[in-house]
Amino acid sequence: MAKKILTTILFSVALLAGAGFWLKSLIPPPPDHQALAQTQPGDIPYLQQPRPSDGRGRILMVVTSASTMGEHGKGTGYELTELARSYYVFTANGFTVDIASIRGGEPPAVIDRDDMGPIEYAFLNDRQARAKLHGSIPIENANADDYRGIFFVGGKGAMFDFPGNTDIHSLVLSIYGDGGVVGAVCHGPAALTDIELEPGVPLLQGRRISSFTNEEELFLIPDAKQVFPFMLESRLRENGAVFEAGPTYLRQVSTDGRLVTGQNPWSVWALAEQMVETLGYQPVPRKVTGEEKTVELLLAYESDGLPGAKAMLETFQQAASGGEEAINRRLLAMHGIVAMMQGQTGKAADIVRLLSTAKKWQQGEKV
Repeated sequence: MAKKILTTILFSVALLAGAGFWLKSLIPPPPDHQALAQTQPGDIPYLQQPRPSDGRGRILMVVTSASTMGEHGKGTGYELTELARSYYVFTANGFTVDIASIRGGEPPAVIDRDDMGPIEYAFLNDRQARAKLHGSIPIENANADDYRGIFFVGGKGAMFDFPGNTDIHSLVLSIYGDGGVVGAVCHGPAALTDIELEPGVPLLQGRRISSFTNEEELFLIPDAKQVFPFMLESRLRENGAVFEAGPTYLRQVSTDGRLVTGQNPWSVWALAEQMVETLGYQPVPRKVTGEEKTVELLLAYESDGLPGAKAMLETFQQAASGGEEAINRRLLAMHGIVAMMQGQTGKAADIVRLLSTAKKWQQGEKV
């Protein structure tokens, strides 16, 4: 009997190990960051297009100066991905961009290597962009009359020095009041909390808005209610906003007149281009990234289930050139892990099926 039990245990362990090895084989290795780190703006075709020369004006991008999460001491700052992607959308579409921070000078950055791609490394190697960032304008010195739009970059630091800042309030009210566009992403909408058009009338009253959700926040930081001065989604609702929450860690952009907001880093490309449209222009062509296609795939899964996601994956693969990765399998795998951690085993299993299908198609195998 003992021998039979031991044999069964060994077989089960081997089976689990084999399954784990197979699952790991579905996820491609990380990109060569050493090579990516050499990327220059001139290497990005999107940035080499002729830029509109019709004097489209200036956009002010605002980042946090907070380097720690209040008394908890954990490091924070602005999100580089959110700054770099939106910065290049604005400049590629003919706008002049200035960067401001609460205290001015070089603000603290959050750089997650897993999120770094060619556009982020190009930004780090862009002398003009880096000069603007290192010498960011103190928010108190920014002149609202100079700008057609203002954009608040996310990063958890924004939760600590954006809310209640009187200079931010003045800039938003002036730019918005003069017909300009106000944008914010992820934790950036913290800048818009408690702004009043007039005493007792919140700017956000009855306005559709998105930001990092309570669900997303608490998944990453279970004690977020103790770490942050408030939960952002909750505060926006308290301000009378009509909060629009998309699926966790997927794209969600809300446009309400000249107010454009996004839920998380995966919303930045679409949000910045929506700001360009709201300012009255058609965004210049841009090749959609593998990350964006992965987000589209997951949104299709949320609305149409596995069949809809598979159909979209096939469309992406047919459009891809030989051997090209149609989607970002590492990002897709991350969502599978999140689903498993949230107890959504069916969704996790479906994502594994999509990963397997994507790998086979990329390798030219029949599905």
